[in-house]
Amino acid sequence: MSKEMLNAFAMLEEEKRIKPEIVIDAIEQAITAAYKRQYGQAQNVKVIFDEKKGNFNVYSTREVVDEVFDSRLEISLDDALELNPHYEIGDKIMFEEKPKDFARTAAGAAKQVIMQKMREEERTIIYNEYSRYKDEIIQGTVEKIDNRAVYVNLGRVDALLTKKDQIAQERYHVGDRVKVYVTDVILTPKGTRVFISRTVPNMLKRMFEKEIPEVFDGTVEIKSIARDAGDRAKVIVQSHDDNVDAIGTMVGSKGARIQGIIRELAGEKMDIIEYSSDKATLIANALKPAKIEQVLITADGAALAVVAKDQLSLAIGKRGQNVRLAAHVTNSKIDIKSADEFNLDDYEFITDDEETVAEAIETTEVSDEVVEEQVETDDVVAVDSED
Repeated sequence: MSKEMLNAFAMLEEEKRIKPEIVIDAIEQAITAAYKRQYGQAQNVKVIFDEKKGNFNVYSTREVVDEVFDSRLEISLDDALELNPHYEIGDKIMFEEKPKDFARTAAGAAKQVIMQKMREEERTIIYNEYSRYKDEIIQGTVEKIDNRAVYVNLGRVDALLTKKDQIAQERYHVGDRVKVYVTDVILTPKGTRVFISRTVPNMLKRMFEKEIPEVFDGTVEIKSIARDAGDRAKVIVQSHDDNVDAIGTMVGSKGARIQGIIRELAGEKMDIIEYSSDKATLIANALKPAKIEQVLITADGAALAVVAKDQLSLAIGKRGQNVRLAAHVTNSKIDIKSADEFNLDDYEFITDDEETVAEAIETTEVSDEVVEEQVETDDVVAVDSED
């Protein structure tokens, strides 16, 4: 196994980027272990690779002694002096071992190590390739569908789009091209596992970054997203340029900028909300499209939103969706009361000063003048709030 071995090392380095010394060290260990299995001992055995010939040679080391108790480990002084008159008691002498039929065993061990290193390197290469896609969108092809998941081929790996990561309104077919968000990539003994989703909020964020230059370059910042994937999403945005309108930038003329994203996500409606550093104002904005009369922050940090009776069901939303998404996107606990049920005395607010509370109510009222501009399409409700 001379030239073949050298050619194998050259191929591994060129094609798999595996350094020869790594494989040589592993083969030396494998041959040592094979020798021990075949001959019952290896404590004095050393395997050395001949770089010129491309061979692995096995050597045993024996100590020069007066009296030999184990010929595999020791050699008598008389025998040592026949080899070299300069040997003394305690010297170590190396002997090349050429045990019967061991060449085949050594070749098998070397082949096994090379194959193992190739598999390990292949796993590492695939992992490095796909780990770059973590927290990004990647496109794949549907290969198989069963009751548990949709199997998506991403090129060199297959990934499972589980039920919780599928948009309920979507129907998948073998051969479909589908965009997915990579939530994680891990390297396992069996290879690289890529975890994907179409329902996580960050997928929507990445889509905005790809479609809207002002989001990509940071002029307009997406502060928070809450989704019922395929149904509705609330997105809080903030402009960092006084000359750029955050909501108008996101939506575009007549919703032109956002429509492609909506179509890609099975018609998922979008509430684009302007950010406010004032919590009460932000919550009022997030509860749109319901008209909010006032928002107060209670002593425990929760929000109380007061609405007209005819706005109560809209503020709550179907199956509580509107208030739930608003609470999620603002990271707040929100209680909603109709105006005819609301009694200020029933709540303890941040201040006990009734005049300050009254002032807070006045400043958080949302009237027709507060809604300076409302852009509506079939799928988008975008609300500007008063600065």
